[in-house]
Amino acid sequence: EYTRSAMKKRLSILFPLIPAALMLAAIMLQPSCANTTQAPTGGLKDTLPPVVRKVVPQPGAVAVPVHGTKVTFTFNEYVTVKDPKGIFLSPPQKKSPKYKIKGKSVVVYFEEDLLPNTTYTLDLTGAIADNNEGNMFPGFTTVFSTGETVDSMYVTGMVQDCNTLMPIKGATVMFYKDQRDSAVFLERPVAAVKTDDWGYFSLRNIQDTLFRVYAVVDGNGNNIYDPDEDRVAFLDTLFRPVNVVNDTVPELRKFDMKDTLACQSRKVELRLNVFRERPSKQLLMNKMRTGDRAAYITFMAPDARIDSLWFQGFPASEVITEFNIEKDSLLLWLNDQRSMPDSLHLCVKYWKTDTLGVLQPVTEKISLVDEKKPKSRSARKKIEHKDTVCALNLKAEPETFEQYGISMEFEYPPILGAFDSLIFKSINPRQKEKKETFTITRDSLNLRRYVITPGVRIQTGYEYFFKVPQRSFKDINGHWNDSTEVKVTLPNDDNLSLFTLNLTGVNGNKYIVDLLDERKSSVLRSYIIESDAVLKFPYLKNGKYAIRITEDLNRNGIVDTGNLLAHRQPEKVKFLMTKDSDLFDIPERSEINQDLDLATFFK
Repeated sequence: EYTRSAMKKRLSILFPLIPAALMLAAIMLQPSCANTTQAPTGGLKDTLPPVVRKVVPQPGAVAVPVHGTKVTFTFNEYVTVKDPKGIFLSPPQKKSPKYKIKGKSVVVYFEEDLLPNTTYTLDLTGAIADNNEGNMFPGFTTVFSTGETVDSMYVTGMVQDCNTLMPIKGATVMFYKDQRDSAVFLERPVAAVKTDDWGYFSLRNIQDTLFRVYAVVDGNGNNIYDPDEDRVAFLDTLFRPVNVVNDTVPELRKFDMKDTLACQSRKVELRLNVFRERPSKQLLMNKMRTGDRAAYITFMAPDARIDSLWFQGFPASEVITEFNIEKDSLLLWLNDQRSMPDSLHLCVKYWKTDTLGVLQPVTEKISLVDEKKPKSRSARKKIEHKDTVCALNLKAEPETFEQYGISMEFEYPPILGAFDSLIFKSINPRQKEKKETFTITRDSLNLRRYVITPGVRIQTGYEYFFKVPQRSFKDINGHWNDSTEVKVTLPNDDNLSLFTLNLTGVNGNKYIVDLLDERKSSVLRSYIIESDAVLKFPYLKNGKYAIRITEDLNRNGIVDTGNLLAHRQPEKVKFLMTKDSDLFDIPERSEINQDLDLATFFK
């Protein structure tokens, strides 16, 4: 009673002051006549994301109707749907969920009936933002069941690119109880989840049973694997979840994608390496005439099997061919110096996939038209010098000269060559010139390219010259080369560094070792080894680099992709790791040595 009477007394003292205070505030806030054009400053910018206040049906609800079901998310403010693809239902339906905005609520509904006795999760990650400032809602996953119980297991994992091991954002991880190999091509999964910015996924409330697990970079969003459009990953073995959903599990929460430390510390159970399958259906795809005597054809699938090919009106012996390493592209040249017709007719007898999926020998006739050939007589008279010489390119890079030597590549296959006329010489710092020895080797994959390897130790401060004298080579067009020369000198920058990799445990296997830039987008140096080796990477600038090592199981010198139906994973790729990254720093003026036992590394 004392407290109540004391409060009344205080209010009686303060109350008369309130009107006066309000009047004073109104006067102070009244705009000045001299400043009528000034814009209102407004309050502090809203940087807080929306918050879910209510979900109907509530999370964990059971016996939810299969027909006409709606899930309503009510927020603390008005929101908008930024990305409808972020509204993801598991198990997915043929059509994606639809939505309506109703006040401060987002109402999600489905155009198909739900399945009976099934646990569903509905995720909103990356879909919602507030209506004013566009602050993104971090996400929310609700769970409900059309049966009497809610499935209680969960699984976590990572989806990454098979070549770079970089995370794949937005991949769909799919779980199938149907263990047939064809299920991923024909059916939608019984549970699915999207990966986040870090390629990470946590799929909650799934059954305690055996699954086949796939990840698909789903181009058309139909939740079915389409080998012509999609990339895929698969788990080698059947998987059964062992973890039970619990509110204390950090991996089941929504993480701030900018919190690198927290995102990288999450537990990973499954790792899936995404690859693009080579097409299995074989047919002749493209063709183009690239010059008077040059053309190419491409095939849908690798390892094209050609029994024979010929140009009508020309002997088969005059056709020069060159397959690429995958054998899905073929370069063609006619070693005939007669005037070429506007159209060449190529006949190809090869093995093509028929309507039943069986390879059968067929012969196809292709017309190759020279679109670049001048049509008028006046145009044909305008012939430049470059059109009358055997074109070749000499290339030598200072940083890789010791490893790769000098490259000599012709535009058209040469048919005559005076290799003994080629000159390789050095000039020392005292300007003394000396003729040096060298070897020349034809590239096994490119019949127009030769590699010149110096027969002398390359030294800093020396200048090296390689010269191709005039009329040393004649190509299929009947043209001779002009005189050409290349000069190369080793880098002479004291700030450059040397990285040496000592590899043991090769044990007769074959490995591809690549030095990559920081973004892993460019191969700076490459080695192929079949025995223990010391690999040197000199003349490196200060910066970050990566070492990628590929286990070349079929020994073909390239990184082979996988095959889903054959249960063949892509060839295994690993990166040389530092303490917390697959990148390493090269400081200035340093010599770094690294030992690596490949037998242990690839266990």
